Amino acid sequence: MTDTMEEWRSLLVRWSQEWADAQDGDTSEGERPARDEEPLRTRWLGFPPASEERIRALEERLGHRLPPSYRTFLAVTDGWRHAGGFVWLLAGTEQARWHEDAAGLSEYFPGELDEDSPPEDVLLAGMWGRALQLDVESDAVYVLLDPGDVDGAGEWAVYSWAPWHGDQPTRYGSFGAFMAAMYRQFHSLAVSGSERTGTEFVNATTRAQDAAVEAARLDALGGRYERAETALAEALSYGRPRAAGLRDQIRRLLGQTYMVYFHGLATDPVYVPEVVPALLAEHGRMRRDQELSPHDLPGASDAVREAAEGVLRQIREGTFRYTAEGPFGRAVEEAREQARWGETDAAWRTLRAALPAWRPLSADHLAPVGLCADPLLGPLITPERGRELLATPRAGQPGEAPPPSADLDPPGLAWLADGDRGDFLTSYRFLLVEGVAPAELPALLGADEATALHDPATLWEARGRFRGGADAAPWADHALMAVGRAGPGWSFAFAPSRGGRFDERWFVSPGLAASAGTRVVTVWSESGHGGPAVFHLSVAENGEERYGCTLRDTAADTRGPVPEAFLSPPDASAEERRRRALEALADELHVGLPRFALTRGRLHTFHTRPWNRPPGPGETYLTVRVELARP
Repeated sequence: MTDTMEEWRSLLVRWSQEWADAQDGDTSEGERPARDEEPLRTRWLGFPPASEERIRALEERLGHRLPPSYRTFLAVTDGWRHAGGFVWLLAGTEQARWHEDAAGLSEYFPGELDEDSPPEDVLLAGMWGRALQLDVESDAVYVLLDPGDVDGAGEWAVYSWAPWHGDQPTRYGSFGAFMAAMYRQFHSLAVSGSERTGTEFVNATTRAQDAAVEAARLDALGGRYERAETALAEALSYGRPRAAGLRDQIRRLLGQTYMVYFHGLATDPVYVPEVVPALLAEHGRMRRDQELSPHDLPGASDAVREAAEGVLRQIREGTFRYTAEGPFGRAVEEAREQARWGETDAAWRTLRAALPAWRPLSADHLAPVGLCADPLLGPLITPERGRELLATPRAGQPGEAPPPSADLDPPGLAWLADGDRGDFLTSYRFLLVEGVAPAELPALLGADEATALHDPATLWEARGRFRGGADAAPWADHALMAVGRAGPGWSFAFAPSRGGRFDERWFVSPGLAASAGTRVVTVWSESGHGGPAVFHLSVAENGEERYGCTLRDTAADTRGPVPEAFLSPPDASAEERRRRALEALADELHVGLPRFALTRGRLHTFHTRPWNRPPGPGETYLTVRVELARP
């Protein structure tokens, strides 16, 4: 706080002494800027205080009463040297002057305005012409105090901008806030300088910030992550070395990836197995085919870089597996097994229950952030679940666990009727098979005897990665289907519908032949985009169809004893008919499909036998193949 002269004096004296101590003692007087000689000798970056008469004279010259924090500052020192790293002299009562858009910057910031421009852009547009300029000597840095941007306490906002910064002007709520930020900037630059020269930059402020970092580490492990993140952000603004790596773990688990580098940890062999996968998962997503450059993992040893290249290769191939020691590691393996069959809510509950038993690799390890890179478990860590993970006490720290977050999968099947035109699941087909494990479905439904499950992939990845065999008949509709568990005693095979539309003249469910000794439900639904809406449901048992119905608009074609609950009144819409049939099917069989795994997770897939019959004698067909080729 810098509300009083005493608070200003305390800050400025501390700043001056720390600045003097940070100067390189080996620098000769001839190499040191002449402007630094006096403050280094006196250990004071300021000047004599401005008298009340001088301050009033400045206010009379400007035609404004100065804002409180700048006015009080002048009463302590009439100007300032080294405000941060790039403003070498800050104006006192003699040098302060109106800027009057001297550089013509209002043309560029914020750009053209219209009636929909936000208030902050309107303020910025007028700021250049009315602001008080405080920078006297600087590295092309503007420091402007705006009398048109005033808060309830009478403080004027400060705007700072430099042409080499490449961004919008930075706004500070008051002159006091600007100076506090410049003090932190001085600290951050002093830390960087000490790292380059191998010298120490240690004082009461650095020790206090380092103590705050350690307290934040314990807060984070105890589940108080919000308080920890705030303290770490403050310490990071002072350039404290541990703060970035600790804070980035919290940010990554909250779903943030921009400027997350795990500084100080990503090149440490102790932490590489945990943080490098989380770092490179984003690298693999944003730069799909690019290898690591010399700018990635700066300062890493050859061994660390080799390990990182191996991790990146596994991430791109989808073979990376997150591992951990002890009870939490065993929970990870159990959760992965659940997730690969679509039971993502159960997988999260398994991880959540084991979190208190998680143990860090070493002191600066806050959480199992490497989970984010696991192809099966990473998608489970939504921002909400990331908050739940961070709020759970772990590593033996005391604290109260947060209430569990809600499951992400809705029960049953009716959610399939909620899709819109932008949802790629609005048209789909699936099979429900009783008494058969998901891993056994290829033997029952596969395109041929050699059909096996593909490695887990998203539905979109699978479509590009696992194409049908070249020897498949051109008329055959071999669906690529994801598999998993649909409920107690049931497995599913599911695919978004693509290609040819449902046509009962050609349709043959793979479930009919597969139902020998079991029961198989077939569903094919088309939303009506590009044609009439169709919903087909049939149940086969022991190689025979027991009943079936095909719903089109207001018509319903039924075969066999279709349960009354599956059918809707004649005046029901196509959506209502589809929803009722799905609800009845889920209620009767106690089954459901995992929305999260199908839309955001990864599942095993395989190609089924054809969903259509071969052409008969005298029947013709047309196939069209489209290939992309470079010119």
